[in-house]
Amino acid sequence: MNYCPTCGSDAIEYRIPEGDHRSRAVCSDCNSIHYSNPLMVVGCLVVNDGKVLLARRGIEPRMGFWNLPCGFMENDETTEVGALREVLEETGLEVEIQHLHSVYSVVPANQVYLIYKAITDRTDYKLTPESTEINFFSPDEIPWDEIAFTANMHALKAFVENPESTNVHLGSHI
Repeated sequence: MNYCPTCGSDAIEYRIPEGDHRSRAVCSDCNSIHYSNPLMVVGCLVVNDGKVLLARRGIEPRMGFWNLPCGFMENDETTEVGALREVLEETGLEVEIQHLHSVYSVVPANQVYLIYKAITDRTDYKLTPESTEINFFSPDEIPWDEIAFTANMHALKAFVENPESTNVHLGSHI
């Protein structure tokens, strides 16, 4: 951070504020403390007739790799609304959330993934700039070597191991 978002000053220093335990960006002019917290990534593991929907990424990072439809949560939306929006944006499908499927922390990227298990009876997905190929895969057809992110791998493995589980599967990449 080069400038204070509160007052515009360039008098930013990193120090542990009184009563805190971590170094923060603090403006020496207006004394505002600026927190940097993890980003929420939301999406769905969409199931149709025992098969999981994957979309081949049309954008970086990991362009060309398969991905669950996920993306960054927006302000003014719940995690569920964000997950449904991401599925719609990336595949054109409206799905029904069943339950929270997995929570996965990606510590090096400061991200937390919330992936919901969702169902659909539709297969009329559409390609988008974000998804250049879309397909439903049975567990034995999943292209494991081409999965984009560890959070996706975690969610897919938990589903394959127990497709009917309603437990939340926790994981992390440190």
